[in-house]
Amino acid sequence: MPARFDSLPQRRAIIDRRALADALAALEGSDPVPLRAAGTALLKSALDAGRTEIGRRLIEYPSRGLEIAAAQAFLVDQLIRLLYDFTTQRLYPVHNPTAAERLTVIAVGGYGRGEMAPYSDVDIGFLTPWKQTAWAEQVIESMLYALWDLGLKVGHSSRSLDEMVRQAKSDVTIRTALLEARYVWGDQPLYDEAARRFKVEVQADTVRSFIAEKLAERNTRHKRMGDTRYAVEPNVKEAKGGLRDLHTLFWIGKYAYNVSEPGELVEAGLLSRAEYRQFNRAENFLWAVRCHLHSIARRAEDRLTFDMQAEIARRMRFADRTGKSKVERFMHYYFLQAKRVGDLTGVFLAHLDEKFAARGRRFGLPMLGRGRAPRKLHGFVIERGRLAIPSDDFFQADPVRLIELFALADQNGLEIHPLTMRTAARDAKLADDIRQEPRANALFLDVLASQRDPETVLRWMNEAGVFGRFIPDFGRVVAQMQFDMYHHYTVDEHTIRAIGLLSAIEKQTLADDHPLASAVFDQIVSRRALYVAVLLHDIAKGRGGDHSILGAEVAHRLCPRLGMSEAETETVAWLVRYHLLMSATAFKRDLSDFKTILDFAETVQSPERLRLLLLLTIVDIRAVGPGVWNSWKRQLLTDLYESAEEVLRLGHKQKGREERIAAKQAGLRAALDWDDAKFAALLRRMPDPYWVAEPDEVLVQNAHLVDRAGAAQLSIDTRPDPDRGATLVSVYAADHPGLFYRIAGAISLAGGNIIDARIHTTRDGMALDNFVVQDPMGGPFEDDMQLKRLRMGIEDALAARGGRLVDKLLAKPLSRPRATAFPIAPNVLIENKASNRFTVIEVNARDRPALLHQLAHALFDSKVTIHSAHVATYGERAVDTFYLTDLTGEKISNATRLRGIERRLLVAASGEKLRTAA
Repeated sequence: MPARFDSLPQRRAIIDRRALADALAALEGSDPVPLRAAGTALLKSALDAGRTEIGRRLIEYPSRGLEIAAAQAFLVDQLIRLLYDFTTQRLYPVHNPTAAERLTVIAVGGYGRGEMAPYSDVDIGFLTPWKQTAWAEQVIESMLYALWDLGLKVGHSSRSLDEMVRQAKSDVTIRTALLEARYVWGDQPLYDEAARRFKVEVQADTVRSFIAEKLAERNTRHKRMGDTRYAVEPNVKEAKGGLRDLHTLFWIGKYAYNVSEPGELVEAGLLSRAEYRQFNRAENFLWAVRCHLHSIARRAEDRLTFDMQAEIARRMRFADRTGKSKVERFMHYYFLQAKRVGDLTGVFLAHLDEKFAARGRRFGLPMLGRGRAPRKLHGFVIERGRLAIPSDDFFQADPVRLIELFALADQNGLEIHPLTMRTAARDAKLADDIRQEPRANALFLDVLASQRDPETVLRWMNEAGVFGRFIPDFGRVVAQMQFDMYHHYTVDEHTIRAIGLLSAIEKQTLADDHPLASAVFDQIVSRRALYVAVLLHDIAKGRGGDHSILGAEVAHRLCPRLGMSEAETETVAWLVRYHLLMSATAFKRDLSDFKTILDFAETVQSPERLRLLLLLTIVDIRAVGPGVWNSWKRQLLTDLYESAEEVLRLGHKQKGREERIAAKQAGLRAALDWDDAKFAALLRRMPDPYWVAEPDEVLVQNAHLVDRAGAAQLSIDTRPDPDRGATLVSVYAADHPGLFYRIAGAISLAGGNIIDARIHTTRDGMALDNFVVQDPMGGPFEDDMQLKRLRMGIEDALAARGGRLVDKLLAKPLSRPRATAFPIAPNVLIENKASNRFTVIEVNARDRPALLHQLAHALFDSKVTIHSAHVATYGERAVDTFYLTDLTGEKISNATRLRGIERRLLVAASGEKLRTAA
């Protein structure tokens, strides 16, 4: 019995094996089939009662993860022992067994360690001395059927001793499972012989290969899980920094040093006592979280999703604090534990390096690049190609060396020795005393703005805890999650990734993805300021205020300390203050409205700031996570940049509205092979706002659409545009009230997400509406069947065919079912100064199918005209912006009427009265 079972309190409250054995013995009958059914029923009741007791303990003591995991394994142990005795003594007794009729049951994997979550698989093995006898086959089959009848998910194997040895030698997965094998019940001498043969015939002389295979397996798993321990929906078992990483350390320790419990890693010299306490604390917390996950889901579930995070934070009694909710505090603690797992891994690998790595090869982290022997080490030394320190008190003698360590690693392309990282982590608090030291600040700035690999070195600095100590404002956001479905990483990880992306753009390695940003980088004057602005743009998150304003205050305080000039400080503070301006303008405003450009340019004021803001905006968006950046966003930012750059460069020489309309018409005339009369007829039909609003390529497509339609009352054109990452859907139809919201509903029903829409009415009463549409994955509709379904859906909606549109929309499932974990109060912002010609209304609401349809219907009820709509989504939150006039084409200024529009939009945004939308 594992030592952790010995410390379980009140084990008989979980299961009373003696009483249950008496109840099984009292069962009457000799027919194996009904007798097994009766025995299984008794065991099922015991399993349910045991789970209930363990669940009660989990609620009462929500942080005792290891105890709960041990309790679950103890419960299964007793059930298997009872089942084995019942099967071999009552169902298939053998009164005079031969030497071959011996059988032992072993626990393997996590169950073998004596750790199980409530719905973990039960991994067991049946061992026989030689080939299975008929009796052994009967017993094994009967026990497996009984375990399945109990509702357990059983992983099982049946092997002879020779088969066990042969398969363990050839398969590292089997070898790992058997490494943790534990005797449960049956023939004890047979188990002892199996354990001896495994150690002598399998384990001996294979330590180095086993370590290499397990570390390769770990690296593959990390890549599969996203290769970061800071993803905001982590897998508690498999993700980087999760339980499986701790298991890997223990497996290697057990294989190489024959330790039987994690505590023995200290005696083996692999961990210090303080590090083992960290190991135990992290393991206990991660097991508690995993047990809660299983308990809430009532099935095996290891992914810590947003909805689970909120419930577990409540169960584990985390409380709200100023600026930080209970769930954010819970996840902050989770990520700190994941970080500790990473720290322990580095220390562990360093010891393995010293003893087991082959000459010239290492088990540690990959190098920065081809490191070269530096000429000036400033007292540091090189150990097997890695930067190291000559003595344990090296940092204490001169704490500036804590920063110099990382600067030297960066300058020379060297990896840092894990034992040096361990010492740096231990002495990180010394960085408190050198914050005002000019040399330390200069070295830090060199690393941050390095032209080599600042991302990797800053991540090492963060792992050692030096980063957060030296820049305490950064320390406040280390391991801090952002509880939404938009951000994929913690704030510190997001920031370091953004710095890495900026470095990649500077090196021109992302020129295909970011041609404009790559082109303007060479024109940047304030390079250092840009890197510092990227570091500080989210530095004030979690403080209970506007992080842009608070972050600018941090910049004013920190930049002079870093040795930056007054002008650089002002630039950094401005970039941090306005780091969301460019994305908000590009994604939530109409860029064809010239006042949008003028207002943006008035805030930016200089071409240098515009270039800096473009680069900061791009890396900020891309560092949010995979799939957030797309071609459409790139196009919008490019359009805004080019328009604002023209205003800043030309000022009052900017073309007026009439000149821009004339230029657009001349460009279209040149692109069309039409005679003068035909083209003049098109010009007479189209109102002036149409020419201002639409880009040149859309004007060409629209002209062909109108020409093909002739006298038809409905014509639809779909044009995929892979470069923009979207499909243009143009609808030319007889105008009538409610046309826009019906088309929006039909596109949503076909699986499309409208991200931009422009609505026009010709002078002879036809509607010409252009929708920019993406598929659910954020790409263009390109498949012919998809496009056909899109066109047919619009035709059916406008012809009122196929039943009520709203009923179909109601039946459509949520695109993000977990979004309900986030409380989002609908909000309506009305702005009459953002445009000279339109009233601009911005609606914030939970993203869901047909949101735009419902909002457009509310505006239809309000008797206003929609001229354009712009949709941005940020995870679970949608921001829909409308440019409106009244039915006479004027701005809406009446306060009473605006309140009525606001009220209807709030009702629609909240999802109420959906069925009123026809």
